Amino acid sequence: MSESTQPATVQNTPTAFGWCHWHEGHADGVRLIDVIEQGSGSGITTFACEPCRGVHGLVPFADRP
Repeated sequence: MSESTQPATVQNTPTAFGWCHWHEGHADGVRLIDVIEQGSGSGITTFACEPCRGVHGLVPFADRP
């Protein structure tokens, strides 16, 4: 059996499809940017697509120190 010499492709990596709060439209590859918690009731979460993250200098919540 021979091993593949090709690197793993990005096509095999799952991405999230959802609402981008910055350009106010649906987009592929959105990431969680901010979580605003409330004392009672549901909190607020904001998501941004890759182009908006670059333009606005947004750092995904999971990538923060």
